[in-house]
Amino acid sequence: MDTEDFRAHAHRLVDWMADYLAEIEARPVRAQVAPGEIAARLPSAPPEAGESIGAIMDDVSRIIMPGITHWQHPSFFAYFPANASPPSVLAEMLTATMAPICMLWQTSPAATELETQVMGWLRQLFGLPEDFVGVIQDTASTATLCALLTAREAASKFAINRRGFAAEDRLTVYCSSEAHSSVEKGVKIAGLGSASLRHIPVDAAFAMRADALDSAIREDQAAGRRPLCVVATLGTTSTSGFDPLEPIGAICRRHGIWLHVDAAWAGSALVAPEYRWMIAGVEQANSFVVNPHKWLLTNFDCTAHFVRDPDALVRTFEILPEYLKTKERDRVVDYRDWGIPLGRRFRALKLWFVIRYYGIEGLQAHIRDHVALASELGERIVATDDFELMVPPRLALLCFRYRPADIEDAGALDEVNQRLIETLNDSGALYLTQTRIGGTFAIRFAIGAQRTEARHVEEAWRRIEETARTLPR
Repeated sequence: MDTEDFRAHAHRLVDWMADYLAEIEARPVRAQVAPGEIAARLPSAPPEAGESIGAIMDDVSRIIMPGITHWQHPSFFAYFPANASPPSVLAEMLTATMAPICMLWQTSPAATELETQVMGWLRQLFGLPEDFVGVIQDTASTATLCALLTAREAASKFAINRRGFAAEDRLTVYCSSEAHSSVEKGVKIAGLGSASLRHIPVDAAFAMRADALDSAIREDQAAGRRPLCVVATLGTTSTSGFDPLEPIGAICRRHGIWLHVDAAWAGSALVAPEYRWMIAGVEQANSFVVNPHKWLLTNFDCTAHFVRDPDALVRTFEILPEYLKTKERDRVVDYRDWGIPLGRRFRALKLWFVIRYYGIEGLQAHIRDHVALASELGERIVATDDFELMVPPRLALLCFRYRPADIEDAGALDEVNQRLIETLNDSGALYLTQTRIGGTFAIRFAIGAQRTEARHVEEAWRRIEETARTLPR
């Protein structure tokens, strides 16, 4: 493809992208296909001769689009949001075109220096301590793994990297019973073993109980184990619980334990000062993670990973073969030493576009609007006799269930709510996900898509009520 052909096709693709965003409400939120249906439409072998972009795009519309779940749809209320704002998309187009591999300062100085500056901006936007230093990882799962590995090496004086685990290395990690599954995955990948993970009980607000944490640590110490790391969560996935950082941090400091804070979703709300209550005590944390690709208008993937001791992070991951040495090494940051992969994408560019385009005021309005919508929906649910609000709005997440007066059996209530969410999702009109709260089936409603307005939430609730009351019994 020559440059002029590329130009022509690129213009047509941009028109397609703009049309997609303009018309996204007309599409079903969740893909309306059965397992294997898309694969059945694809040829079993690659083409012998090349095909035109026009033919490929025809198949995008015919084959691919029916199998896409539209995360940018304003009626997407499942999981957590995955914002892809237009400025961020434009930046990704530039990144894809330049295609730099940002592993060393020398391989793209602008990428390194922009990342440093943008992470400094984010630290200020979030109100984090000045001694936090940031790096962009791909996901919060990776950032948590990096934190666990760094904590492991710091605790062993970097000996485990050299000699591996010894029989006496009985290290333990702690998180709440509501923590994200990525904590357990990170523990397993770090070689600690899932048996070393302690799930600490939570209180009525779904926050980790500091007293139970302290007891668990003391029990492990008495048994000859070495407490390594506590992962505290701000905004848990199921219930938006907020672990109290002040007492947890004091416990970690008393016992010499690494404190990692997972604020993957909720951390974006820190751009609005009224939500910074959640980070009271953060000055005691060793590392902190937020996903701008969830709720801060930056498309996937982009995770802000802050550390208090970057030297410990670098010592954990640094390997210096001859082919990666550069003459500037002692005067610059080489971010390939700050995480797991050698190759790194130019993620800072889209974050730079987003922060500059929306500004502090625009980012704050984005968060505040969604929190207000969740609050209004919570009031509607409370005022509805045959629905029960199981978790009140916390930022932009709440949980509820249908509870008609004529169904009292717990299993029957779970079953009717399971059928309710499946019917709603199958309709394509909205998309929700479920959880269990104290063993009880609940429906999660997470507001956060960039294009979601009050009318979308109101229509979703109207449909939920109508569908629930017409379900066959």
